[in-house]
Amino acid sequence: MIRPVEQIEQDLVVLEGKLVLLTQELQSTYSQYLTLLGQTVRQQLIMASYQVCTQGYPESFLALSLSNRQQLQQQIKELAQGAQERLLSNPEQSSDSTPDSTPESEESKPSTPEQLELDSDDLPFPTNQKQLLRAFEMLVNLSDLTDASENTQSKKKELTKLEQLLEWQEQQEKAIVKTLQHISLEANHLLHKNGMLPEKLSTAVLEAAAKVESSAETTASSPNLLNLMMGTDSDEDDEDPKITRIIAIHLRLSEIEFADPALNVGRNQIRQLTAKLNKLGKRYTKVQREQAVALAEAAWRSSWWDD
Repeated sequence: MIRPVEQIEQDLVVLEGKLVLLTQELQSTYSQYLTLLGQTVRQQLIMASYQVCTQGYPESFLALSLSNRQQLQQQIKELAQGAQERLLSNPEQSSDSTPDSTPESEESKPSTPEQLELDSDDLPFPTNQKQLLRAFEMLVNLSDLTDASENTQSKKKELTKLEQLLEWQEQQEKAIVKTLQHISLEANHLLHKNGMLPEKLSTAVLEAAAKVESSAETTASSPNLLNLMMGTDSDEDDEDPKITRIIAIHLRLSEIEFADPALNVGRNQIRQLTAKLNKLGKRYTKVQREQAVALAEAAWRSSWWDD
């Protein structure tokens, strides 16, 4: 039996009040989480750069003059500090505007690194390596960075407060992941520019290193690093391709959270709030459906007459 419309509307008011409180709690939790995440990313980016220079390519680092080493270290510090500030600023710009405003996706964009002169065609790859590179290039197609924004702009329908909050949270998570990808790319460009990574390395491979799936091989006991084995043809007389080992920075959110207990606690709090949001959403949808049925029945009775 359908309840009276007035009683259903009272339930909706109560649920909307709970949604407001949950929105405030979720925004506050994300703000605290992003503060911790920025600090941890700064530390782990420096550590990953240290691993590349001392464990991955120690000969290349030793070949630098003292002034060049200091310059590289200073650039790494500045990049790490900028990464911390970017994680705080970009996602929080959309959290400062409440979910009610349904903001467009504000995805972080990397500062444009110096363009490398080498192109992927500069390196002759065996057939399997060509296929690998093609897959990499598909992964780093920059069109996917604008898909979310275009899809949001195309949505002209009126969103409920619940839908706005769900969309806002999804934007936060996407912004975090893409910011980490851009930071990884900039760090690899910086290391390549200073002679740490192999000289014959294309931009496509550097971009792929920042976005390759997390299931790829990582260096032992070194988080946020990616171990790539790329094949290149050597001499025409040499039938065996030369294998080049590439160690690149790849910041992974799961590894960053694992290294910081406080950050892990923050992620668990977000999961708990998300579970509450899903539960509230199901209840809200059910009551809305009940309201629609009650109003439809009332409308039917108001317009029906017996012959």
